[in-house]
Amino acid sequence: MTISRRDFAKRSAYTGAGIALVGSVGVLATAPGALAADTAEGTGADGADGLSRRKLGYGPLVADPKGLLALPAGFSYRVITRTGVTKLESGEPTPSNHDGTAAFAGSRGSTLLVNNHELGGARTKWPHPVPLAPGLVYDPAAAGGCTVVEVAGRGGHVAEWVGIAGTSTNCAGGSTPWGTWLTCEETEDKAGKNGMTKDHGYVFEVDPKDRRACRDPRPIKALGRYAHEAVVVDPKRGHLYLTEDASGPNGLFFRWTPPQGFEHGRGRLRTLADEAGSLEAFKCFDSGGRFVDDLSRATETGTVYGVDWVEVPDRDAKSVSVRKQFKDGEVTRARKLEGMWWGDGGVYVVSSFAREESPAAHDGQVWFYNPRRRTLTLKVRFGVNASPEREGALDGPDNITVSPYGGLVIAEDGNGVQHLFGATDDGRTYPIARNELNIGSADKPEYSEFTGVTFSPDGRTLFANLQDPGIMLAITGPWRRQGTRD
Repeated sequence: MTISRRDFAKRSAYTGAGIALVGSVGVLATAPGALAADTAEGTGADGADGLSRRKLGYGPLVADPKGLLALPAGFSYRVITRTGVTKLESGEPTPSNHDGTAAFAGSRGSTLLVNNHELGGARTKWPHPVPLAPGLVYDPAAAGGCTVVEVAGRGGHVAEWVGIAGTSTNCAGGSTPWGTWLTCEETEDKAGKNGMTKDHGYVFEVDPKDRRACRDPRPIKALGRYAHEAVVVDPKRGHLYLTEDASGPNGLFFRWTPPQGFEHGRGRLRTLADEAGSLEAFKCFDSGGRFVDDLSRATETGTVYGVDWVEVPDRDAKSVSVRKQFKDGEVTRARKLEGMWWGDGGVYVVSSFAREESPAAHDGQVWFYNPRRRTLTLKVRFGVNASPEREGALDGPDNITVSPYGGLVIAEDGNGVQHLFGATDDGRTYPIARNELNIGSADKPEYSEFTGVTFSPDGRTLFANLQDPGIMLAITGPWRRQGTRD
């Protein structure tokens, strides 16, 4: 069922609460300071129905004597790859700036991980770029790309090789239902800028199981050229949803509709014509039918917007950036549209923060788009973090994944202390990990963001990266379902 702006306003007037919310994650509420020590017992009181809540999370984080990763008691980590230290099959060092990652089931119980390396600008400025593997290079002047990491079953041997090279600023991306990875270039550099020999700002497909399928990389131009962040696939309808991380003006949330008769599958996207299908940007309206210019306007969790879609005039941005092709009032915008994940029949999408460039300031939002109802619901909102250096204060959600144990797992990319944290279906958060690797100084400590949060196919291992200096980690422990009641 789809709804028009008029239908949405009418139904909201009748029900008072707008469209009914669905999905197992439910309405996630703002939880400021929820990483305080008492989160081991939960951050909320007993529910209004008198039912006590189960113990939340896994207890307080225990400092790491190695100074890398604080985890709850009973959990442990393993370094899978490390920039400049571990080696590829070709003998070259692991590239730097680990970012978006997805996990796939490999042969004989192994796990295959496709790992983005967010390296932008001239290749010469990076000590550890993605090696220019023969047959896998798009633009030899670009430093970014992906590596594929194979972790043998039961924590055995690790192998790593190049999946694609010669791309730029590979930030996030998304896995597909047919078992491939879509890597996104977060740049608008055209040939001639920063030494590039080809235009950039595209999505490419990487097959972790078939190295031959990765040869002769070709951008999927039908998905547009802009500062791509992440992408997800609607497995039922075939749409692709994409985020843009940009400002001046703020970025857009896109939907790509495949051409009639197109069937998804391995390698099929790269066969599309440059203008195949329809690329549209979203336009939101509130329960009164009023246009919403920016997602930062929503200050209360549970806010529901109706969504329309507006055709992109020039998806390849030949002369004008895609987001600048729309006048005020034509589309809805948001600052720092970042990670996405498909789950519960829709798309979870993050806006990391908003400041003076936006109508209202915040330090993070998580939204849920329901494609069947064409509604966008605010699930999580973090107010501006006044003390980012304080343990327990949260800001800047970025990469995100739906947890097999309920709720979400979110990677923090904010100021000060950096965490992996969980968010339950009733609005509580709990710590999973804290980055303890100080890349600053004793006087001015600095901690890299977490990226690439994803569970192994069997749900036993949580993989995540420290972007700087570039470390992939595997976290294991006594995982259990979160957010349930006695």
